[in-house]
Amino acid sequence: MFDKLEAIALRFVEIESQLSRSDLDGKELTKLSKERANIVDIVEAYKVYKKQKEDRDAAKEMLDSETDPDLRSMAREEIDQLDKAIIASEKELQILTLPRDPNDDRNVILEVRAGTGGEEASLFAADLLRMYTRYSEKSGWKVELLSSTESSSTSGYKEAIILIKGNQVFSKLKFESGVHRVQRVPQTETQGRIHTSACTVAILPEADEVDDVKIDAKDLDIGTFRSSGAGGQHVNTTDSAVRIVHKPSGIVVECQDERSQIKNRDKAMKVLKSRLLEKMQREQADAISADRKSQVGSGDRSERIRTYNFPQGRLTDHRINLTLYKLDAAMEGDIQEVLDALGSYHQTELLKQELEKA
Repeated sequence: MFDKLEAIALRFVEIESQLSRSDLDGKELTKLSKERANIVDIVEAYKVYKKQKEDRDAAKEMLDSETDPDLRSMAREEIDQLDKAIIASEKELQILTLPRDPNDDRNVILEVRAGTGGEEASLFAADLLRMYTRYSEKSGWKVELLSSTESSSTSGYKEAIILIKGNQVFSKLKFESGVHRVQRVPQTETQGRIHTSACTVAILPEADEVDDVKIDAKDLDIGTFRSSGAGGQHVNTTDSAVRIVHKPSGIVVECQDERSQIKNRDKAMKVLKSRLLEKMQREQADAISADRKSQVGSGDRSERIRTYNFPQGRLTDHRINLTLYKLDAAMEGDIQEVLDALGSYHQTELLKQELEKA
């Protein structure tokens, strides 16, 4: 680990030097700044660790050379404190140097789809969209609606897709993919019976415009159609909605939220690129290892990951056996405790994996 830390510290010095160059272009600046941000915490923690070891060595020298009882006692006390601090620093450095997910710095395309449960599932899809939007706003992230299909008879969504832009978005939300189940009394239920419905959530890393996904125009079948809606002033009278079919993969993307066909096409291409990126990365990961020990669950959309029980005010994440009785707050975006617990579990599993390799 310490050879790796020395290499990281050396790279940090190189980055600092390159960032001071006057001929640095915008692309290089962005790339170097991201790399610096990724390792600055490791470098600072390593500096603290080395200082602690230097201080302990100095205290040991004092203990060996000093004859004054009081000074020897102070030296022993300082050595004890520094030994504990060094152990804590080593644990912190182990976590900081764990393999990073290359997508952690990316923005996210979040897709919510109503599953089993009819109109109640559509309402729950809207609730989940609101939950993630509120959490994003609290985190200082920007949210943009890319596409949505409203339910025909409720204020819910059959499907909604949003783009979330900000710092470390994918690293925070990447374990949200899966089936989210809700247990509650629907608004339309006259006898007070509890129903169970479900929605699927997909978290896709946003593809970079240039580097990530190359799409050949001949592989696309692009069509237009008239937007559907609930009626009133927002009904389109032109064929502004866009449907894109990527023929090699069979992926189909539709966007009809904008009045402009060009804007709808741009948004649909953004979603298509991210779905293709996610597919490509998933296939690469599966080729490397069929058993992903570092994942919190498999991420398969058929897997039930969480239950929202409204009568009990309970939120349960089944992957880590976490239950919180603060459902109302969670639905308003207060989900940091859940995300932190998932992140900690993920780090622990990665650490076990690294120790097994050692």
